[in-house]
Amino acid sequence: MNTANGLCLFFLVGLSKRQNLNLSMGGNFMRRGISFEIPNDYGRFLGDVLQPIEINAFHWKIGIGESYKTVNDKLDGMLFPDSQESISGTELKTTLESNDYYVIFADLQAYPSKEISSIETYEEFMESDCELVLLVVDCSYVTIYCKNQEAIISLQKNALNNGFTDIEYITDENDSRTRLSVW
Repeated sequence: MNTANGLCLFFLVGLSKRQNLNLSMGGNFMRRGISFEIPNDYGRFLGDVLQPIEINAFHWKIGIGESYKTVNDKLDGMLFPDSQESISGTELKTTLESNDYYVIFADLQAYPSKEISSIETYEEFMESDCELVLLVVDCSYVTIYCKNQEAIISLQKNALNNGFTDIEYITDENDSRTRLSVW
């Protein structure tokens, strides 16, 4: 390694540590998505997380999850009723932006039409019509898989702007998830 490359690597490692952002070095790599942590608190964090995405453009599958509306800092019923398997983008956007809520687990999948399929693995995701998978585990740990590389970059910038932590691109090399599920 020549001196210039060493200084560049040193600078990027220092930048990564200061911003709590893990950057991948090297040439071409496939971004599968992004992961980060949100506050374990009441709020509108799913709406914040999805801000760069055109929520209205999709029909959303609601997977198994546990999220509650909050009123006066108290839990007040399910954000997504158990009987609700899907939701229009317009309805989801309204739900996420007009309610405070507490997310324990969430599994949302974005489809361009009402034709929804069952997705268990990343490979099935890539072969499906699904464009985005959003998973929240244990109130704070967010994982988003997305087919659109520009959207992944926008999601990363959005996470930084919202002060979310432990931001990391998910790549072919570092993805240890075997199932696209919160359970």
